[in-house]
Amino acid sequence: MVDRPPHPTPNPPAAAETFQEIADRLGRPLTTVSKTWSRHPAWPTPLPDKRGRRVQFDRTAVDQFVHDHIDRPTTDLEPTRLYTAQDLEAAGIGITAATIWADRSRGRWPAPDDTAHGVNRWLGATAAKALAGRRGYRRTDT
Repeated sequence: MVDRPPHPTPNPPAAAETFQEIADRLGRPLTTVSKTWSRHPAWPTPLPDKRGRRVQFDRTAVDQFVHDHIDRPTTDLEPTRLYTAQDLEAAGIGITAATIWADRSRGRWPAPDDTAHGVNRWLGATAAKALAGRRGYRRTDT
């Protein structure tokens, strides 16, 4: 009997990732990547080669999708300046004043730092912290 070398395990290209590898690399839940992000119309097309039953995606295309659709735009809010909801919207934070008011009524936006003259205003640092905790893309299936 002749000893054969073990069957080589095919190594996937470095640029190919499964849903699990994408989730692990980006620190997101697997279900978010596979059930929510992947249903977005701009999600990259799977590569033709599978790894077993697992579909693979080009890492560069995934990173571009995350940059374009998931990551929140960065804004330069002055940490000590007071902003109204309209000021924050005008600063391009990625949400509208109406969303801030709705989230405020649902307890998902912090209390105003200043309410002088009946106007709700938040410090730039408070708004930046609230924005950092917001979720990215959500499915819009009807």
